[in-house]
Amino acid sequence: MNHDSPAALRQSDVLDPARAQAFLTALGRDDEVSAGDALLPFFHQLYFWDAQLPSALGRDGHPKVGGIIPDMGLPRRMWAGGQLEFFSPLCAGELATKNTTLKAATTKQGRTGPLAFVTLCHEVTQGGKVCVRESQDLVYREDPDPTVPMPAVPMARTDEMFAETWSFDSTLLFRYSALTFNGHRIHYDLDYARDVEGYGGLVVHGPLLAQLLMLIAERQLGTLKRFTFRAVSPLMHIETATLCWARDGTCWVRGPDGRQIMTAKAE
Repeated sequence: MNHDSPAALRQSDVLDPARAQAFLTALGRDDEVSAGDALLPFFHQLYFWDAQLPSALGRDGHPKVGGIIPDMGLPRRMWAGGQLEFFSPLCAGELATKNTTLKAATTKQGRTGPLAFVTLCHEVTQGGKVCVRESQDLVYREDPDPTVPMPAVPMARTDEMFAETWSFDSTLLFRYSALTFNGHRIHYDLDYARDVEGYGGLVVHGPLLAQLLMLIAERQLGTLKRFTFRAVSPLMHIETATLCWARDGTCWVRGPDGRQIMTAKAE
């Protein structure tokens, strides 16, 4: 159920326990999720699908811009980062509502061409109270120009207190795309990712990396109240990543060549 206003979107969904359990299974965990259980932080990403007719999709598989996200003439979309506040756990098997509003849409000239920045605000409510508040940052850019050199990527820290090593094959990327109803072709269509958007492989979802960092943070902190993350460079499905945690609540993703993939802060 959606509002008519292009600057607002309201969606309601019953938070199916089977979907949360399927995601945990895809991550290699054998947790059981039943109605009434508290969902893990950021699991609201599995719900509130924005299903559109094929005619309403752009070339990249996402819904066409021009609705809640304005069309600023740039074709390549990336999830650049986000800020989340967790007030109380969402409950599996119960109705919840997500209200989305457009906070900002701006353009600027970057080192490799024009960029458009979009910020969406999401509030997820259940039982009459706000459980999650999220600010989602998207960036749009031009198609790649092979004659323009890519900017240098900073190297990641190596002083972590704890780390996990993760590999991301095409099956995991497909399953995460399916569970989140994310049609973005860079995550499952290798020809499109390489030939149209200029990547070296399938792109690992930014929110999947953020989700894994949040699961580490919750284990370390006990309860996760706030989480902020920023994508620095894309990770390909053929690469192994190291997910790192430091004692002060900072966490990050390091690529196999040492480059910074994502930075984050948990509280």
